[in-house]
Amino acid sequence: MALIEYTKEGRIAIFTLNRPDKMNVLNLEAMQRFTDLLKEFRDDDDLWVGILTGTGEKVFSAGVDIKDFLPMIRRTPDHKWQRPTAIMRGMDLWKPMIAACNGLTIGGGLEMALACDIMIAAETAKFGLPEVKVGICPGGGATARLPRTIPRRLAAEMLFTGKTISAQEAYRIGLVNKVVPLPELMTEAKKMAETICEAAPLAVRCAKELLLRGMDVGLDEALKIEDDIQTYILGTKDCEEGFAAFAEKRKPEWKGK
Repeated sequence: MALIEYTKEGRIAIFTLNRPDKMNVLNLEAMQRFTDLLKEFRDDDDLWVGILTGTGEKVFSAGVDIKDFLPMIRRTPDHKWQRPTAIMRGMDLWKPMIAACNGLTIGGGLEMALACDIMIAAETAKFGLPEVKVGICPGGGATARLPRTIPRRLAAEMLFTGKTISAQEAYRIGLVNKVVPLPELMTEAKKMAETICEAAPLAVRCAKELLLRGMDVGLDEALKIEDDIQTYILGTKDCEEGFAAFAEKRKPEWKGK
């Protein structure tokens, strides 16, 4: 049984966390497999959007396998660079990722979802970062990504208390984009992915890069980066095709070039 299933539907790649008997947690082997698959997706020109979900109807992911990770962390107190880094960190993955949260999304599971660009939740999903309740703090990107996703004070409350919130509350505070009945979750995620695929793929990737890079610099620097990337986009064949299709009132045929 694959720890992470990887399937392709047209331009869409689907990553499915597949340890239902272990609440879809990632052990070291699964973490490495996930990283390898993300790189494969990143480098495949035929794939434009990714969807991350979990097996089953109750759990998206409860994070990492503590039995696997804790001994490794204790062995490397002075060698942090030897540990797995935050999900998608340093990967330059500019293709959009959608998290389809089919159930409980806590700890490292929420950190994986936060590393995605769009989150769609089943009505039964719940979200939380309970690490402080067991004597640790989030270490997979949540302390950086959560306050960049929701208001800082709400992020502080979730991080400091370890409380779990409902899908409806997650939608109210802007943590997720949409809440749907569980049977409709993957249909909605694929619909979102297909909508993104209607746009020029290089333009979408540049938009994501600008979104992420622009958040970490001042306004003037962000505008300079935008100008540089816009200059690049204006020179692509897809841009030429987009303008031609608009003038000719037809659907564009994107090539990703």
